[in-house]
Amino acid sequence: MDTSLQIESPSLSRRQLLNFITGATVAATAGSALYVAGKFFIPPVEKTGAGGAIVAKDILGNPIPATQILAEEPGSRALVAGVGGEPTYLIVKEDHTLDSIGILDNCTHLGCTFPWNPNDQQFQCPCHGSRYAPDGTVVRGPAPLPLKIFHIAVIDNSILISPWTETDPRTGEKPWWV
Repeated sequence: MDTSLQIESPSLSRRQLLNFITGATVAATAGSALYVAGKFFIPPVEKTGAGGAIVAKDILGNPIPATQILAEEPGSRALVAGVGGEPTYLIVKEDHTLDSIGILDNCTHLGCTFPWNPNDQQFQCPCHGSRYAPDGTVVRGPAPLPLKIFHIAVIDNSILISPWTETDPRTGEKPWWV
């Protein structure tokens, strides 16, 4: 009677084992590199609310609480990053609430950004001298069109900015940017 165990030959040879380890190492390295490249080339998805609304952010991409903007004096304009990261002016009204309309900070002549001039109560483009009224309508050219506007809403201390697609209240016509 033979009580010894029979030793079976291994299912993988040394060469197959080394090939497997090499292949796994190459696959892990390539996968890591592709993941990093994908994160670099694909922008992060912005969380949006109803109507494509996003939360207003500061220059570093941090959400701005409404209390921070409302602490400004009435009539002031605060510049935030809005839809698509576009610079958008928020207006503090006399009753310390935000106006329901935000104004894009891009000149309709050549796209320059511009400051609000509180002394003249105008947006003044430094590039070619265009001037806009407080509601964004053209006061003096060469800008051909009024400034783009956005819906502004405050919900739970968050400022939501959404695209304006209805009739432009300043002109009574369909907005030029839609």
